[in-house]
Amino acid sequence: MEGLRIRPALAQERLELEELQRRASLALEEYREQLEAYPGAIELPAEQLEHGQVIVAELNDRIAGFAVVLADNGKAELDGLFVEPELWRKGIGAALIEAATHEARRSGLSLTVVANPSAREFYERCGFTAEGTTETRFGPALTMSR
Repeated sequence: MEGLRIRPALAQERLELEELQRRASLALEEYREQLEAYPGAIELPAEQLEHGQVIVAELNDRIAGFAVVLADNGKAELDGLFVEPELWRKGIGAALIEAATHEARRSGLSLTVVANPSAREFYERCGFTAEGTTETRFGPALTMSR
């Protein structure tokens, strides 16, 4: 996508990224009630920014989305993927996944994700394979890897 740039997030962008996460999460009706009841569920820990675990997609110098990749115990997990709702289906999420996969592979790791079942097709288009199911605080989810 022209004008799209992927870069590490900056610590001072934390609140802006949390607001983006809130907008993206509330745009999904299935999560809205739970998120409104537990607004603290939306948090981007400062440590993740400080340790370079957050990557940002900028579109024409504006933050369009971000992803969180946590590497631990020989595994890399896509712990969050959020795109501004008005920019959904424009390739930003896929570009963030490509960057996250690249980072994981540089460390010799595959990338896993615990995904909402409604996002299965998106993750499959991005090269993930479903491996099983798990339970999260928001309900049932798929475990997928790439």
